[in-house]
Amino acid sequence: MTKPTTPKRPMVADQRYSGQSAAQNSTKPAAKPPAKRRRGTARPKRGNMVTRGITGFVSLIWRVVWGTFWRTALVVALIIGAATAWYYSRLPELSALLDGRARGSVTMLDASGNVFAWRGETFGDVSSDKISPALKQAVIATEDKRFYGHMGISPRGIVSAVRINLAAGRGPLEGNGGSTITQQVAKLLCLGDQYDPAKWKNEAAYEADCRVGSVWRKVKEVPFAFALEAKYSKDEILTIYMNRSYLGAGARGFEAASQRYFGKGAKDVNPSEAAMLAGLLKAPSYFAPTNNLQRSQDRANLILGLMEEQGYLTPEQLATARENPAVLSKAAAARAGGYFADWVMDSGPGFLTNETTEDVTILTTFDQRVQRAAERALKQVLDTKVKGNSKAQAAVVVMSADGAVRAMIGGRGAAADGSFNRATQALRQTGSSFKPFVYAAALNEGYSPNTIVDDAPLTINIPGSGPWSPKNYTRNYKGQVTLTQALAGSLNTATIRIQEEAGRDAVRRVAEGFGVANDLASGPALGLGVSESTLLEMTGAYAGIRNGGSSVTPYGLVELRIKGDDQPLIGQTGGMGQRVISEKAAGELIWMMEKVIQNGTGGRAKLPGREAAGKTGTTSSYRDAWFIGFTEQYVTGVWMGYDDNTPLTGVTGGGLPAEIWQAVMEAIHEGLPPEPLNALAPNGGGDVIGSRASPSDVAGSDPLAQALAEALGQGQAQAAANRGGSGGGAPRTPGSVTSSDQIPGQAPAPAPAAAEDPLTRALNEAMSGG
Repeated sequence: MTKPTTPKRPMVADQRYSGQSAAQNSTKPAAKPPAKRRRGTARPKRGNMVTRGITGFVSLIWRVVWGTFWRTALVVALIIGAATAWYYSRLPELSALLDGRARGSVTMLDASGNVFAWRGETFGDVSSDKISPALKQAVIATEDKRFYGHMGISPRGIVSAVRINLAAGRGPLEGNGGSTITQQVAKLLCLGDQYDPAKWKNEAAYEADCRVGSVWRKVKEVPFAFALEAKYSKDEILTIYMNRSYLGAGARGFEAASQRYFGKGAKDVNPSEAAMLAGLLKAPSYFAPTNNLQRSQDRANLILGLMEEQGYLTPEQLATARENPAVLSKAAAARAGGYFADWVMDSGPGFLTNETTEDVTILTTFDQRVQRAAERALKQVLDTKVKGNSKAQAAVVVMSADGAVRAMIGGRGAAADGSFNRATQALRQTGSSFKPFVYAAALNEGYSPNTIVDDAPLTINIPGSGPWSPKNYTRNYKGQVTLTQALAGSLNTATIRIQEEAGRDAVRRVAEGFGVANDLASGPALGLGVSESTLLEMTGAYAGIRNGGSSVTPYGLVELRIKGDDQPLIGQTGGMGQRVISEKAAGELIWMMEKVIQNGTGGRAKLPGREAAGKTGTTSSYRDAWFIGFTEQYVTGVWMGYDDNTPLTGVTGGGLPAEIWQAVMEAIHEGLPPEPLNALAPNGGGDVIGSRASPSDVAGSDPLAQALAEALGQGQAQAAANRGGSGGGAPRTPGSVTSSDQIPGQAPAPAPAAAEDPLTRALNEAMSGG
């Protein structure tokens, strides 16, 4: 039998907690127990299956793109950082980057020490903090207005450049590149690659390669620009830029360009000049003021507008700058001496001129006043006497009697560097301008300006060629004439008779002695100028006649020195040399050549109030026309012809070349006092043709012996006259050549009285002395 159960008595603790629970339950309603979430159940899905699929796909793509982007960006940043560090390690000190030229420059000074020409690339060291503030502002306004606010790369500039290129129908990287000044410095430094002659043909090819605008080069510019920004300050980067930029006309850097165009330093330029210099950066040769000043000024106006927009100029300053545009210095505007400068460059050693790696200064004989005067005179004559579409060329050389060249014009129009120089490079037949050497040889042999020669038809049998018969230009003959008349009238047959009498070898020696030595002809046509020579050589030869008979080597270089050195490396390269003909023969020839201008074929070359001597020259085919002559102060030569040897129409040496010579000589003598030439008029008749000794040489100082020699000489001369030949000497060409005081057209002089007989006079003197 089961016992009845009795309830257990609650414990005290249970009673306590039970009491608290009850109290709480009495004041707060009982909460439902939280529902337990079953394992594996998902949150409620929103939307349908399509939207959920799209959202998931986009989320996946974003996670892939974002993950790829930041990983790629990190890799690119690491690569750029490594490249920047590598470029940074290779960058030298600032001073090593300022002058990047592989070649040096040549600066030429005229006879007064003033600069007139440059060759090679001139350079002048300049610092961005020591230039004109206007120049610094103009460069920044033009090239990179945010230069001081970026770290070498300007994304805004690149985007803007791409937009401009696309709007202009170009490719995104064609035309404007959006490069900062720092990136342009990277180009100028060729990303650190040095010029290597083995890799590049020349500096031009090197620079062209450095400026190739490929995508890969653009990419490489980025770390190099960062390296530049890390290595150098902004002003130092600007200094590199302003020293290495090419600015046209052979000027490298803003200091050289300022000196080249304005004749002043970069620290002294005004806003107009600064704007013109900054405008050259886009296209140096195209905008160079020496090529087209108006185009350069228009470009400068655009730069001035940019400077005003960016707050560098006030409206008033802008108006003032535009009212006073930049102009070239006198030396730059004249552009004088281009042909002369090229000739001097070629006359010096190549390693110090055309191929110099140093900066060289050459003092020359050049006279800018004479050059400008000659250019004006030539232009005036050609503009008034020659058709505008004519391609006929002209050349002029002006020198002193010692061969110092004062001016040179190598062709019509201004000379670009390296232009063909017709004064020094064109070998042309000399024509009758060669004839003074024939007469110089005869006079040096003892003939007189009053020697008589037949101007008549002449035939010479040339072995292997047959008969040769020279003719006068007019086809007329004057009969018996003096040597002076033959030269003044440029008579061909008389000249050949004189040449054959004096000897071709003698004529050749004289011509070569005076510097005309380009394969002289060996036949009798030598005396008519069939050989070729240059205008410079011929003018130098005439200078030898003018100075009294000594040879001349034309020269332009006085001294050459390395920039900064006190002592010259090279001195004068030419001047007067050995005597070629006697001073007496030279003086008589000058007297004869005066008559060419006074009474002969050179009448158009007369200089009123001033003594002048010269000779015309025209080749038989009329392809060349010459006039060369001199005063006491200057020797000047003029040549005219066509480059392709087309015959000249209606032009002879006594025509247009003589007029040009006269105009040039009048211009260059302006302000100079007239001075007499050192001419020697003939004193009586000449010796008998063929005689090589004068009476004084035979008789010495004995008056009786001298009188006997004179009497004997008179008898030989009379006999020679009677038989129509000379009293001895070398065989002569057909024709009568005698020595006489008689000038054709005048009555014979009366015979001397018995008291004037030299033998009687000498006997009387001897008896009275005894």
